[in-house]
Amino acid sequence: MGNALYSRSVRVADQLQREIALLVVHEVADPRVGVVTVSGVDLSPDMGHARVLVTPGRDTDAQESVDALNRAAGFLRSRLGRRLRMRRVPRLVFEHDRTLEHALRIDALIDAASSRPAAGELC
Repeated sequence: MGNALYSRSVRVADQLQREIALLVVHEVADPRVGVVTVSGVDLSPDMGHARVLVTPGRDTDAQESVDALNRAAGFLRSRLGRRLRMRRVPRLVFEHDRTLEHALRIDALIDAASSRPAAGELC
């Protein structure tokens, strides 16, 4: 039973991610959202809440986008209810996905560390 529940929640999260991405592009008219990518959806175990991770484009203000999406969450939830066959559509909370930023920072730190001469090594 545990695996069936897990696979169902993964399938639901994937479907929510696809549908939310389409809705944001085609139906959210708020210009403050800008260009965003829906990079992931984390569902609560009871599937009542969904944390939607978004990655803003280069020229998009991340906090402004997240705020605008959170204001549009009720609208998006109602649209999802029409598009998906779910008994209950989860409550949506949008958050800035910082994974790419962290990866770039780690990459830069590795590059900086590897370009330094080792202790005791002559330049």
